[in-house]
Amino acid sequence: MPGPRSDAAGARIGLVATDLDGTIVRADGSVSDRVVAALAAVVDLGVPWVFVSGRPPRWMHEIATATAHHGIAICANGALVYDLRDEVVVERFEIDTDLARQTVLRLREVMPGAVFAVEDGDGFAHEVAYRPRWEHPDLVSAETAEDLLTRPVAKLLVREESSTGDAMLALAQAAVGDLVTVTHSNPGDCLLEISAPGVTKATTLARLAAEHGVQAHGVLAFGDQPNDLAMLRWAGTSYAMGGGHPDVLAAVTAHAPPVDEDGVAQIVEAYLAAGAIGPAGPASPAGPQSRRR
Repeated sequence: MPGPRSDAAGARIGLVATDLDGTIVRADGSVSDRVVAALAAVVDLGVPWVFVSGRPPRWMHEIATATAHHGIAICANGALVYDLRDEVVVERFEIDTDLARQTVLRLREVMPGAVFAVEDGDGFAHEVAYRPRWEHPDLVSAETAEDLLTRPVAKLLVREESSTGDAMLALAQAAVGDLVTVTHSNPGDCLLEISAPGVTKATTLARLAAEHGVQAHGVLAFGDQPNDLAMLRWAGTSYAMGGGHPDVLAAVTAHAPPVDEDGVAQIVEAYLAAGAIGPAGPASPAGPQSRRR
């Protein structure tokens, strides 16, 4: 079993933060009993375990059920804070309507084949030309992105069917990186995920950690894709998941075993055995600050 990182041996972990898909959620959508047991052991100590995901709230019910409705989740890459107990959105950091429209215009210039969709925390809507990867009876469509952007949104989604996530990310960062936060969570998919300026998994996690009296050095974080990088760089102790995106594996020196080997549970069990996880002391603001939109 892997042991705690030697460079973090003196840091007491007061909060555990994990991405979902590819980190604790396997390809078949399951969360193993071992991971659930590790989560329960951490929570029983009075230490928060925060899910930090690109998922929208409507994809969180199964996670809430599988993990006994413990605590808070950060959804949509930091744009939404979601109460897993009551399954409701409790805080939003959204993209302003005018800014979202400006972003669409710029992206069309560099990606003529781009099509758009939006997440608003309550649902999903897309341009007619956008091909959703899943079916749902309540999908809403419109002729153009401008028709969708009538109010602030949690995420602007961009597809270019002839491209890939990595290629699209490079183009979009150059075109709109000064306006919004751009990332992706799957290099094999032709999908970009765009958030309000300065909003990342890290910014919202920092706010939640501070509310629990935990500074960055007291956070243990796990992730596997580019949308996790800001969180992994901010947290005091971070692990990239085995099999994750090459950029993440290169940026994070400590690597956990893959999700199919319950890598997160293995690491957390080792920290628990070493007595390195426990409640934090008095609150102290820390880390990057989110912008309320």
